[in-house]
Amino acid sequence: MAASVSRVLLISLISMVISAAIVHAKGRGHHGHRGKHLHHQNRNQSMQGGPVTYDGRSLIINGKRELLFSGAIHYTRSTPEMWPDLIKKAKHGGLNMIETYVFWNIHEPVQGQYNFEGNYDLVRFIKLVQEHGMYATIRLGPFIQAEWNHGGLPYWLREVPGVIFRSDSIAFKYHMEKYVQLIVNKLKEAKLFSPQGGPIVLAQIENEYNMVQLAYRELGNNYVRWAAAMAVQQNIGVPWIMCKQKDAPDPVINTCNGRQCGDTFMGPNKPYKPTLWTENWTAQYRVFGDPPSQRPVEDIAFAVARFFSKKGSLTNYYMYHGGTNFGRTSAIFTTTRYYDEAPLDEYGLTRDPKWSHLKDLHKALRLSRKAMLWGVPGVQKMSADTEVYFYEMPATDICAAFLTNNNLTTEATVGWRGQDYYLPPHSVSILPDCKTIVFNTQTIVAQHNSRNFVRSTVANNLKWMKYAEPIPSTLQVPVNNPTPLELYTLLKDTSDYAWYTTILALNPQDLPRKASIQPVLRIASLGHALHLFVNGEYIGFGHGSHDEKSFVLEKPVQFKAGVNQITLLAMTLGLPDGGAYMEHRYAGPNLIIVLGLNTGTLDITKNGWGHQVGLNGEKLQVFTDEGSKQVQWDKTKGSAQGLTWYKTYFDAPEGNNPVAIRMTGMGKGMIWVNGKSIGRHWMSFLSPLGEPTQSEYHIPRSFIKPTQNLLVVLEEQPGKPKHIEILIVNRDTICSFITEYHPPNVKSWARQDSVFRPVLDVIRSSADIKCPDNKKVVAVEFASFGDPPAGLCGSYVLGKCNSPVSKEVVEQHCLGKSSCSVPIDRNIFFKNTTDGCPGIKKTLAFQVKCAI
Repeated sequence: MAASVSRVLLISLISMVISAAIVHAKGRGHHGHRGKHLHHQNRNQSMQGGPVTYDGRSLIINGKRELLFSGAIHYTRSTPEMWPDLIKKAKHGGLNMIETYVFWNIHEPVQGQYNFEGNYDLVRFIKLVQEHGMYATIRLGPFIQAEWNHGGLPYWLREVPGVIFRSDSIAFKYHMEKYVQLIVNKLKEAKLFSPQGGPIVLAQIENEYNMVQLAYRELGNNYVRWAAAMAVQQNIGVPWIMCKQKDAPDPVINTCNGRQCGDTFMGPNKPYKPTLWTENWTAQYRVFGDPPSQRPVEDIAFAVARFFSKKGSLTNYYMYHGGTNFGRTSAIFTTTRYYDEAPLDEYGLTRDPKWSHLKDLHKALRLSRKAMLWGVPGVQKMSADTEVYFYEMPATDICAAFLTNNNLTTEATVGWRGQDYYLPPHSVSILPDCKTIVFNTQTIVAQHNSRNFVRSTVANNLKWMKYAEPIPSTLQVPVNNPTPLELYTLLKDTSDYAWYTTILALNPQDLPRKASIQPVLRIASLGHALHLFVNGEYIGFGHGSHDEKSFVLEKPVQFKAGVNQITLLAMTLGLPDGGAYMEHRYAGPNLIIVLGLNTGTLDITKNGWGHQVGLNGEKLQVFTDEGSKQVQWDKTKGSAQGLTWYKTYFDAPEGNNPVAIRMTGMGKGMIWVNGKSIGRHWMSFLSPLGEPTQSEYHIPRSFIKPTQNLLVVLEEQPGKPKHIEILIVNRDTICSFITEYHPPNVKSWARQDSVFRPVLDVIRSSADIKCPDNKKVVAVEFASFGDPPAGLCGSYVLGKCNSPVSKEVVEQHCLGKSSCSVPIDRNIFFKNTTDGCPGIKKTLAFQVKCAI
């Protein structure tokens, strides 16, 4: 076996050397004007499609190896009006590929009924990707997880007799294949696969199946082989992948998901398959109750550089734009906002330095492209923590190197090929010519920005009206089953809400006679949340969490002698999106008992229960113009009772910036604008830091009319809508933070006709910024040249030693301009003044405000 592997590696190495020599010989024809023209012409043709194959180094598109920088943008989590701008910003950020899942449960919500309209228009989205000259990856699943309701599987599939999700189940395989064929045929008809001239160069079947495969034993092993074979039989002309699938059958490529695939991925399961990273998590998705979390861009850049240094050829940022879980599309307990910490935030605004630093990384890797794809790889261990990965093309000067310091806390100096290189802790320096550092993952040269939520001056004249949702009893919802029905089965994913009703008849002697003793109603539920009413009065609320769905609600109750009406409003917060045997998950009340009666503890679980799906306001669609006319609305005064619908009207906020609504004063429920749901809100579920996980909710501009926009809020808990605000969102606060020892920006170099060279005669470090959307710098809000300031962009605080003319210098270079460059030069900042701290490394930090 070892001899066989060695032979394969030797053949592969010889092939790479021969290929490199051929490419070098061909490259000599690119020195003239005609050669350069042909080079760019071929590059454009490759974006227009062609055959797609692969070898052990990369995908081969239209006969050419490619380095692929991909970003996940889900068409369902934004609007068609947002798509062009998102894709344009992704391309401007250095990406050449867009990846998206395909969502079965929104395309076939009811068996045999299909929806590909609006933001579910998959074909339109992929065509836009092509129009922007980018490749595409489609991940068909059909199980996708993605923190999406039911992991993308339609609810009706759960009720197919004998079905076992994601296993060697005849029922599941039948419907899965039918769905895959539906999507593939739709994309083929639109000629969107690369051999047809389209942008799709890669497709995925299944999703992280190794995570659950052992639970299904042989049924799981058989299913993997079947799924791979079924996918290949679709004849789409591009490779198939399986992520987190070590045993992906040939010719399917196994790929990595995670944060550090350069160190955790064991590699493809065959030497002739490329090393691909399908999910590089740019942040941590949030569930209600979570505190804030971040993944620093320095760590992302380190992971990407390390992955590409070890023969990686594709990374996909998951997510590049997370977007919004509109309506009821989020998975169990998942927030409405999705991956807001991605390079493009929820509103589609660039989050710097995450977006800009990664853009610089992609530029550095592209400068190294030829050596990486055609060179012979090598590695040199320099110390316990430092190493150099490099690629060289024999008999040429084409070479690229990655100098790595793996130590998390200690800097290092590496001597390599006659030169010393400084490496910050936990960093990779990229040398596209094996000599010049053009990028270091830990050293951010790019600009920073800060997000601002600004109260709209025209949209906040909100006059709220209310409509109280009627609380049913057994008179309206009569008993129809001995015990409470299971909640998922009852709802069938048509609503979050279901009513449960019963009666409890008590004699006077059943009730406690002491004032200090009161009966307690205890309700054990499998999830997810529940409101309790007795005789029409609100008693209390209980809920689980993402990690523990089940909970127990216990509340003292003032029962009366005679017939007592007990009403429960049980609810889900999305269906499960992962794990084995998803078709056997359950929710809802499963044990109801009364404690503290004179006659002892009373179990009323089998008391006989009535059931009703949905709220009256949902059935009447009071969140629409027509539906709102079906009920009587009253003026609001102070805090209203729970389970109340609120409505008001607002005019479109000024300008063109994104819009949000801040739900201060509210508890839990849902929000609609002009009849369109922008998702669930939950302000009362506080994180351990004592704050809501999400306070602002995105209202897409395309949902908004110039005037008279209907805003409806379903509030389950006592709320004060007068505190709600309509906001305008911007990232017009731009900052730079550069030291004297930062390298110049990677844009200072270029590679033309295979020659690596500086773009300018003099290469020097500078602080470069650019305002968004053609805005200009209208104010310099902070400037410091000296010791580093405290704080972050948007909240800098001066250090102890600074040039007194710092602000004046920045204003001279930037004020009134849409972009500017401030040199890192002591002669400028101390031209007519004394440097009070000449012995320290100087930092230039400044903050500007951009506006039209």
